[in-house]
Amino acid sequence: MRLSGPLSVAVILISTACIEATGPSGPITALPRALTASEEKVIASSNDFSFDLFRAGNLSQHKSNVFMSPLSASMALGMTANGADGTNYDQMRSALRLGDATREEINAGYKSLISLLTGLDRNTKFQIANSIWYRLGFPFHAAFLEESQTHFDARVEGLDFSSSSAVPTINGWVSEKTNARIPTILERIEADDVMFLINAIYFKGTWQVQFDKSKTADAPFFAADGTTATVPMMFRDQAVDYMANAEYSAVDLPYGNSAFTMTVVMPNNTDIDTFAESFDQAKWNALVTSLQPREAHVYLPRFRMEWKRELNDDLRALGMTEAFIGGRADFTRMSPIGDKLYINIVLQKTFVDVDEQGTEAAAVTMVGVRVVSAPPQFRADRPFLVVIRERFSGTILFMGKIAKLPA
Repeated sequence: MRLSGPLSVAVILISTACIEATGPSGPITALPRALTASEEKVIASSNDFSFDLFRAGNLSQHKSNVFMSPLSASMALGMTANGADGTNYDQMRSALRLGDATREEINAGYKSLISLLTGLDRNTKFQIANSIWYRLGFPFHAAFLEESQTHFDARVEGLDFSSSSAVPTINGWVSEKTNARIPTILERIEADDVMFLINAIYFKGTWQVQFDKSKTADAPFFAADGTTATVPMMFRDQAVDYMANAEYSAVDLPYGNSAFTMTVVMPNNTDIDTFAESFDQAKWNALVTSLQPREAHVYLPRFRMEWKRELNDDLRALGMTEAFIGGRADFTRMSPIGDKLYINIVLQKTFVDVDEQGTEAAAVTMVGVRVVSAPPQFRADRPFLVVIRERFSGTILFMGKIAKLPA
């Protein structure tokens, strides 16, 4: 079997903070209850956003690996959008593909969906965590911070951003929530940084049917850039959900009790980048409904990789522009001086390790919020010194102190 192009896997995970699954261990065929209208809106929006963000990011990463978590980005931006208003909010909601959903529907959808999906598989470690770190003393609305705690179960904490302990504190939280797979997200804090909104996802799943290590063998991998590498190729020949058409083929590999799966999609003759940029919700739905169980020989390379990308340009391409412009972004629901706040960075880091036993994956998305730097103000309304000098020779001609002015 010839693999053309780099392997790109999109893993979408939803869970709740630091809770290990406790659901049934045998295969399941349905959710324990019907989805609510809010949940259906959030799921549809999240999936549309996933394909939009993946396509936008892939445009500038041709011939390169991509491994992103659209859900992590959606959660971090969802928290941030709760502080947005006006055109800024409309653009953020549109970019996240949330349509005409109200704030209440969006928040309720995330909260209840997270609750629903927790505990579906006791064999899968599955956690998501949110946090907001803000500059101590900076004026943020208590209502905004409380919304993040209520709907996103976020840890909200004010820090002295000038302290040497601030960066290690934030990075320590990130490392803890990703099982040390992503040890850092923040390098330094600048003087105009006022808030960091962070989502962290961690997933560790065991294949329902594991690959036999004794059958893993070195084999060629034909990369998108025309080079060939020798890689450890895993093999299994048990029944699997499979589909194929004239354009591509796919296998669905379940973890644990089959609540979570990895779907591997490979174009037949199309360049991987061209195919990735044509892959949308409609094509995905058609793929999923076409999967059928059958005996198949599955070859999958064992791989491990880390990925990092600033998502600013990708989000701008999706129409989210004002949030990044100081003086135009409207975050007045976040702060009484929210008209001076803007997003300076949306950064995502991911990790994935796929082997014969299963998959370990982690993602962190950080939204950095800054305040527009006001022009320095020099207001001589208290005692001051004056020096009159000849600038080139450095000769001081007059020096004085103004301690009192006549009324």
